[in-house]
Amino acid sequence: MRVVFDSNLFISAFVVPGSQGERALLLAQANRFELHTSVAILTETAGVLRRKFGQDEGDIKQALRLIGRAAVVSKPTSKLRVVDDEADNRILECALDNRVDLVVTGDRHLLKLRRFEGIPIVRLADFLRLFAKEG
Repeated sequence: MRVVFDSNLFISAFVVPGSQGERALLLAQANRFELHTSVAILTETAGVLRRKFGQDEGDIKQALRLIGRAAVVSKPTSKLRVVDDEADNRILECALDNRVDLVVTGDRHLLKLRRFEGIPIVRLADFLRLFAKEG
């Protein structure tokens, strides 16, 4: 299964120890699915960690390295204008260009779409339930 995470999941993973975001990132690190991200998503993640959470540059670089080791990092060629938030469009571009099976987000604008180009957009809790069923 090929998956794209919204930057809010990565932020949760690094800011809230034991969070669902951290659990999802650990599943990616364990190769339970193929995680895809993009330079734009990583840039957005770093910016939020810096601006909203005052994270140290060294910690941000370490976080980006962890994501980079767990994910396939790309630079999508698609340029979409599907939703008003540019950062959300970058998520959709990554999903489309990497032909993923699922977009996982907590963003209400993306969740409202429900699907994009046939790709389901789901909440993190619903995504994690897929792995709970595996036992």
